[in-house]
Parts: sequence; C-alpha cells; structure tokens
Amino acid sequence: MQVIAMQDLEGHLGEYVRRVQSGETLLITSHGEVVAELRSPAPARVDDVSVGLQELVRRGTARSLVRNDPSQYRTYEQALLDVTAQDLLNWDRNDR
Repeated sequence: MQVIAMQDLEGHLGEYVRRVQSGETLLITSHGEVVAELRSPAPARVDDVSVGLQELVRRGTARSLVRNDPSQYRTYEQALLDVTAQDLLNWDRNDR
C-alpha cells in the first residue's frame, strides 16, 4: 500500500484512480495522519444475502443472483389461445 498526501491526491486524481482500478490500495493522509483508504470495491459476497432470502432460494421459491435478463421472464402467448385458467396456472407453475 502506498501512502499519499491529500494535496498530492488532489493534483493527480486521475492517475491514482487508474492505479486503484488496476488493483492497488492507497492510503490517503492529511497532516501526516491516515484519513482514508482508496481501493476498488469488493465484489458482492453470497453470504451478504439475508438469511430469509437464502431460505427462499433453498426451497426453490426464489432465484439467487440472477441478473435482470428479459430471457428469464415468461411470455404469455398461451393466454391468447383458447385455454382454461387452470391450464395457464399449470403452465406457469411448471418449473417449480
């Protein structure tokens, strides 16, 4: 870890941000005292998920860590066909 004075950081912010992006961690000082740590954010951890959500995932009621992807959503073209409500419910619950 490199120690950088606040004044130096202000004058070369772009350079230090690029260094942090490449994986370095920088300690920022003001009047010789460390006041901040500049580093890349840590990736999200699975154990940060609430216990309740983990239980829903375990039961299959919810999906964990699925990005917002339109291909994950069901289409309801079948609703336009001549089917009963029970048929639609059965079709909708098919993957559970």
